[in-house]
Amino acid sequence: MTVAARLTPYGLRCEHRRTPLGVGEPRPLLSWRLTSAQAGDDPVAYELRVGIRPSGGIDDPETGGSANSQVPGVGDSSDGEAGEPETDSRSSGEAGDWSSGRVEDPAAIGAVYGGPPLLPRTRYVWRVTVWAQDGTAGSAESWFETGQDLWQASWIAHDPDAVEHVDPPTEGDQALSHHGLLPCPQLRTGFASTGVRSARLYISAKGLYEARVNGHRAGDAELAPGWTDYRRRIQYQVHDVTPFLLDGENVLAVTLADGWWSGFVGFDPRRPGYHYGRFPELIAELHLTFEDGSTRIVTTGENWRTGHGRIRYGDLLKGECHDARAETPGWDLPGFDDSSWRPAVVTGDDHSLLVASRDEPVRALGELLPVSSIPVRPGVHLVDFGQNIAGRVRLTVRNREPGLRVTVRHGEKLDGDGRLHTANLRTADATDVLITAGGAEEVFEPRFTYHGFRYAEVSGLDRLDDIRAVVLHSDTPQAGTFECSDPEINRLYENIVWGQRGNFVSVPTDCPQRDERLGWLADAQVFLPTACFNADVSGFFSKWMRDVVDAQSPEGGFSNVAPLLIGVADEGAPGWADAGTLIPWHLYRTYGDERFLDVDAMTRWVDFVARHNPDLIWRHRTGPHFADWLSPGPATPREVLATAFFHRSTALTAEAARVRGRHGEAERLGALAARIREAFTAEFVGDGGLVEGDTQTGYLLALAFGLLTPEQGRDAAARLAALVEESGPLTGFLGVNLLCPVLSAHGRDDLAHALLRRTDPPSWLYQVRHGATTVWERWDGVGAASMNSFNHYAFGSIGEWLYSGVAGIDQAPGSVAYRELVIRPLPGELSSARASYESARGLISVSWRSDDRGFRLQAHIPPGATATVHLPGGDIRRVTSGDHIFELVRGEKA
Repeated sequence: MTVAARLTPYGLRCEHRRTPLGVGEPRPLLSWRLTSAQAGDDPVAYELRVGIRPSGGIDDPETGGSANSQVPGVGDSSDGEAGEPETDSRSSGEAGDWSSGRVEDPAAIGAVYGGPPLLPRTRYVWRVTVWAQDGTAGSAESWFETGQDLWQASWIAHDPDAVEHVDPPTEGDQALSHHGLLPCPQLRTGFASTGVRSARLYISAKGLYEARVNGHRAGDAELAPGWTDYRRRIQYQVHDVTPFLLDGENVLAVTLADGWWSGFVGFDPRRPGYHYGRFPELIAELHLTFEDGSTRIVTTGENWRTGHGRIRYGDLLKGECHDARAETPGWDLPGFDDSSWRPAVVTGDDHSLLVASRDEPVRALGELLPVSSIPVRPGVHLVDFGQNIAGRVRLTVRNREPGLRVTVRHGEKLDGDGRLHTANLRTADATDVLITAGGAEEVFEPRFTYHGFRYAEVSGLDRLDDIRAVVLHSDTPQAGTFECSDPEINRLYENIVWGQRGNFVSVPTDCPQRDERLGWLADAQVFLPTACFNADVSGFFSKWMRDVVDAQSPEGGFSNVAPLLIGVADEGAPGWADAGTLIPWHLYRTYGDERFLDVDAMTRWVDFVARHNPDLIWRHRTGPHFADWLSPGPATPREVLATAFFHRSTALTAEAARVRGRHGEAERLGALAARIREAFTAEFVGDGGLVEGDTQTGYLLALAFGLLTPEQGRDAAARLAALVEESGPLTGFLGVNLLCPVLSAHGRDDLAHALLRRTDPPSWLYQVRHGATTVWERWDGVGAASMNSFNHYAFGSIGEWLYSGVAGIDQAPGSVAYRELVIRPLPGELSSARASYESARGLISVSWRSDDRGFRLQAHIPPGATATVHLPGGDIRRVTSGDHIFELVRGEKA
């Protein structure tokens, strides 16, 4: 970002998204960040103005373009630096014409819309003005569109009783009947229109969809509409298709695939249809507004026609097969003869589960060229893309004969003989197939599958003309950067970032390659602090936490995975189900949005555990109790681990209730947390701070969750340090994220650095030195192939400490949205480090260098924030916003 000369809002968001189409929240949160080149240029007040404006084609004030609006005082400046605005204090008026008036709040970085009810399917432009202490003001403008309210469309599908099972292209091909996979249906309808001013497509599917208007793709979402528990919620998307409409005949065309709805999901080997449904279905409404102000709606219904084309099947785990000989040219354009196609079958008219998307979709967000391509035998090439990713291969085939079968297999690594390693995929075939039509140039790129891979084995071609890897992940904008003087630690950081990309695909999965890819709650909660530093995941987790609450049992128990699968009924395990309280609290502290705190759901969980464990030691209703998963050391006693998390969930739920103004609930839960703490120490803590089991994770949980007295804490920290010095890190998924932060908090950052730079297993750099490009599931990468993922982010939770410990970007315990910063670099034996973080309040950056001459620290603090800066030697400085430089000469104080 460019730092403005004076206090200026930027990075405007509505419901944590930039210029979203289809906002479903009736009172959306409008938020902003602040920048200024002047030190101490802090805000004192703000004003919001919101008003309706006509919606035409896509425009985005952040990328250049903002049409005139009907908001008083809005539209006269789109550069984000307007002068003194009008300051009327209207709180109501015409629908959508609203001003908050000047609100005195120096901490504000957002406010909930407080005007009249928002109209559906309407574009609103909004402007925020922020006043500085010297009376000057800066403004910025953005927009959002509201979503659909009353649907008229029907759910439709290709006739499920008239599906032709296509014969395998050649003998030996994976038979469709064997997998239970069916061809991907194509659905189309024609309509006439003239003089369209704007066109919005509201669309969803049970399964996956790709929509086209007159041959043009609608939007760039991949794997839409994303994964939810379809029994509870089905997300829809909105696409601006105005530029694609013609005067005269038009065509709306959609391809469907099984996806999570009716395809293979998780590690259950049963055929499709076991979890949610048997075949994919579509619902869509195309709303047209004409130049004369009239409107028309094109809906899914009986007038649609369905057929099949080149996609013989598309499955998230099995892969995708295209037979280019079966292409139906022009099927998505006017003039195509669909008389031989079948009428669509109407499957229902229920709209109650349709909700607007809360997150940005999965998108194709990068491409990788091969670093090597080796012919391993005639007609077979092994391609190395140099990076383990989640995505797909795009292959261009030129001047080949028709009927040639090209197969692309995917894998994360090579076996001892240099061949593609696929044993860890289990039942995920991860195989894509193209049958050529014989054209001069044919491009094969699957559309309804994705794979976790670094290597691709391509068979059936004597040469590779052009091949690339396409990176897919949920569009979570980059928020942080980190770099230090150690190249191996930098590679570790890159591995962590790539692991996050590969596993944030609609939901936070555990791994992208094998037949699992589930939204495990423990993995997400331990990695969340790192994820928030790496990217803006506010919208992503806003959506997923609704999946978590959807999966909560009537008794109040959270689950182990979300979305919940039909047939998966395990109650949540300690540290897994507790994500239902830990994640909301961290999201609130990071982004400042109180609505992350679903106190009702959090309280139901705490009360569920308390009800079944009246002595407050969590022994009963622990689900499968995964313990400290994949710990290489002695097992932490299960009751120790469970009760520690019981206390943590209760204490955070009490804090959440206090934030939401539910003080009676906060007092009750706070008292319960105190009793759990007393029960824990009485049951598990002995003389000298000894925690039962004497394991690293046991001490980490007791120290991090505040379960010990100060004296016990000192003794426990010393014992923890002794165990770490003796054996290195012996924690599993539930302890690893606490390891370095807890050591640092108790004066042993030297030991935390020693762990960071350790190269013997178990260690992070052992993986780096053995060629890892993402973080592994197991510390040493050794184990049964069936449980050995090489892209599993839980152990990558060390990333939080790289930002907060090594670089030194953190916030005070009571701070929200980084209003009170703590800058405390921990150099260890490193000579330099730098990090930046685009916080909810604005840009934070730290850069430090340590050498023979001394120590030099540069820090940028965003407007509205203060910072406590800790320098080597014990010097502490309090600073306001702006740029600051501190220098220590060897032998001198600052």
